[in-house]
Formats: sequence, structure tokens, C-alpha cells
Amino acid sequence: MSEQRLMKVLLAPLMSEKTARLADRNRQFAFKVVTNATKPEVRQAVEMLFSVKVTGVQMANVRGKTKRLGSRSNWKKAFVTLAEGNDINFMGAE
Repeated sequence: MSEQRLMKVLLAPLMSEKTARLADRNRQFAFKVVTNATKPEVRQAVEMLFSVKVTGVQMANVRGKTKRLGSRSNWKKAFVTLAEGNDINFMGAE
């Protein structure tokens, strides 16, 4: 896969209480990804951007909420499990 494509696969990290718990307990991190992303693309993108070893990827399609004036777009999220000893620090503090 091309490096340009891999740079566009990950849209943003998902930060919530649930994802913080997953990171602490299971070394799992959540990302918002493009809707046509595949598991191998997400694996390669995370390994390339953060210099870590990925052991597993789980994907979930999230339906957009229906609101009074239309609806929000559907999107996709990926849960990435890292190998023992690897970590991603989004806050920048050591």
C-alpha cells in the first residue's frame, strides 16, 4: 500500500473514559478512520506513524444519529491492540 494512502487512513484518535480504560488495561487504542479502510491498512498506518508493533485490529461501523434537522454521517472506528512494551502517548508528556 502506498504511503500517501496510509497517511489518510487515520483521521483522529478517540479520547474518552472508555478508551482510556482500554489503553490502561489492554493496550488498546481507538481511532476514527476513513469508511473504506481495511484492517491491514489500519495496522500499517499505526505502525508507520507511531513506530509501534500492532498485534490486532478490530473495526466497527458507527451509524450517524438521526436529528430533528437531518442526520449525522456514518463513520468507522478501529480498536488497535499493541504488543507488550509498546505504547502511544497522545498527550506528549513523558
